Amino acid sequence: MTIKDTAEEWQVTATETPFVGNKTSVRTDDVVMPDGSVVRRDYQVHPGSVAVLALDDTGRVLVIRQYRHPVRHKLWEIPAGLLDVPGENPLHAAQRELYEEAHVKAEDWRVLTDVYTTPGGCDEAVRIFLARDLSEAEGERFAVEEEESDMELARVPLDELVRGVLAGELHNNCLVVGVLSLVAAQHGDGLDVLRPAEAPWPARPFDA
Repeated sequence: MTIKDTAEEWQVTATETPFVGNKTSVRTDDVVMPDGSVVRRDYQVHPGSVAVLALDDTGRVLVIRQYRHPVRHKLWEIPAGLLDVPGENPLHAAQRELYEEAHVKAEDWRVLTDVYTTPGGCDEAVRIFLARDLSEAEGERFAVEEEESDMELARVPLDELVRGVLAGELHNNCLVVGVLSLVAAQHGDGLDVLRPAEAPWPARPFDA
């Protein structure tokens, strides 16, 4: 048996959108179950996101510390952001986020992994990139605001992040998935066999 996620769509008999926010909304679908019954499912509709695990030449990962109001925590994270434009090339979005949040650019980009963050209650899909061959970006720094105005920046050895994840000290989804995926790739076939930066992404199709 092949262990692989497959696309499937069960019949929806009715749908409505009781809440529309600035970036996301809430949708309510009446979904037909395998036994023929119909149940109501509420979920957040999300445009999708990208995240960047930026690895420097000394094996350190670029991380940021940012306040996240829903969980009342300052979390250490990797640079990330929304796909603001439908159909936007996720690589371009990732390059923008790395520049805006860290004022860094990278020459080597690959897809590290693709995830659904909370598929039981949200349709958010995230593509996590691995960025290497880092250097300081040119020009002025991006003007930050709101939560980002309090953001901290650091470069942390990969082993220290792994320790923090397994100790229950680091909780951000993209950081956890990205760090552990990177370690798995390093101990597997290596980083050079990761998917190219513009590999297809069925969860959020885009124009190359």
